[in-house]
Amino acid sequence: MALIAPRVAAGLPAEDAQNLRYALSGSHDITVFVDGTVHRLPPAARDAVVDLLGRFSRGEAVTVSSVEEMLTTSQAAELAGISHTYLRNMTDRGEIPVEYRGTHRRIRLADIMAWLETQKKNAPPEGAGDGAATEGPGPRE
Repeated sequence: MALIAPRVAAGLPAEDAQNLRYALSGSHDITVFVDGTVHRLPPAARDAVVDLLGRFSRGEAVTVSSVEEMLTTSQAAELAGISHTYLRNMTDRGEIPVEYRGTHRRIRLADIMAWLETQKKNAPPEGAGDGAATEGPGPRE
């Protein structure tokens, strides 16, 4: 996947992670100050910041990077956690929109993110179910 200037941060020490976890518990309101000025983040940015802080609060190491808007099928498949072949088959069936640059397929980041969100909504809740395997591939971890 085309990562642009990734930045890796080690996990927080246990005490700092615990303090952050306590601060985040029950709250998803994040206030951002830049040079003393308050900024309200749009929901998608706020959710990304809360997710980042949540990962730090669990002591996880985190990588932050940018992703190009138009992805190759390999990049899109890696992002979605599915095989390149499965993704190509979905584009052939019209399940995920694709643009062609010559003979090469390109997929918009927003289309992959929308597909992932659909998968998340259609997935059974964690811990639910009778232990039987579910049909069809979903995002890998």
